[in-house]
Amino acid sequence: MIDAIASLWAQLESMLFGLVASAWAFPALFASTAADGFFPPVPGETVIIMLAVGAETGSGVNLALVVLVAALGAWCGDQVAYALGRALGTSRVPFLRGPRGQRAVAWAARSFERRGASVVLGARFVPVGRMAVNVTAGAVGFPRRRFMGLSAVASVAWAGWSVLIGVVAAQPLGDHPLLAVAVGVVVGTVLGVVVDRVLTAWGARGRRAAAPAPRTPAVARREPALAGGGVGPRVPARGTGALSAPCGPSRPR
Repeated sequence: MIDAIASLWAQLESMLFGLVASAWAFPALFASTAADGFFPPVPGETVIIMLAVGAETGSGVNLALVVLVAALGAWCGDQVAYALGRALGTSRVPFLRGPRGQRAVAWAARSFERRGASVVLGARFVPVGRMAVNVTAGAVGFPRRRFMGLSAVASVAWAGWSVLIGVVAAQPLGDHPLLAVAVGVVVGTVLGVVVDRVLTAWGARGRRAAAPAPRTPAVARREPALAGGGVGPRVPARGTGALSAPCGPSRPR
């Protein structure tokens, strides 16, 4: 049993190196990172990390070219998602109809009103979040030129970070590239969850800060005391809206 598992693991690693060294490596990288922007099940980060690990284990892949192709694919995918939001809105996109997708869209719509730039940049690191933000950007009419520039910056940062994860994972696990890819994918997933939580907490804090302060209840005004004795506050007479006379000691006529 152990020998069979070891043999299967060796075959998978051989396939990994074969894919990294093939002529289809960069077309597959571009296609996966582009589709990842509007179709979340496509594992764009996994392909980037796989190529980065392969480059560190002697496949001869140029890491700078990996970053460039991945960033270009990610940017193109973001533009497709933006166009879908502009044309269809958010309610017709299948991956945004569920509870999680609806929450992401609602959060993105609120956040665009106050900090659109940071939302586009941060959401690129959240798998479903980036699609929700990009589609919502198109649906709410976020300026297209500004979105294109922010998406370019976010795509380069995301591609560079994913390559860095693969490079770091390959350092101690260079003899086991498949394990290095698995570790890199886990690290990338955890990062996405952390960024998602941070952005959610930031949005909640902003909503609390923008909420109006509670109104303090009115305090009954007391009339000044008379020389002959103190009086209480004027209160409405029973059954009428008029104020009753103040109560106090009667004066001699």
